[in-house]
Amino acid sequence: MTFSNDNPNADFSDVGGSSTTGNSSGAGGKADFSDVSAGSSSTTAGGGTTYVVKSGDNLSKIAKRFYGDPSKWKKIHAANSDKIPNPDLIHPGLQLTIPDA
Repeated sequence: MTFSNDNPNADFSDVGGSSTTGNSSGAGGKADFSDVSAGSSSTTAGGGTTYVVKSGDNLSKIAKRFYGDPSKWKKIHAANSDKIPNPDLIHPGLQLTIPDA
């Protein structure tokens, strides 16, 4: 897409806004990450999500987290069969692809 004013040094001086993070004092403070769980996930290019297995996880728990149904663990196993030869044995740190629901 081409615009008549393609400038690599874009001028954002007319853009207003404020930055607030929920800190009512307005002063810079530390972010509150107390509600963040230990596992991590991100969207993959293939349309699924990448999830890093944490201690205590199993495929049923992960399926319940992402799909709301623990019986859908087979969908996760099928998408990761190259990484999970035995669905009863997954280890913390393993990166799984979670297919879209």
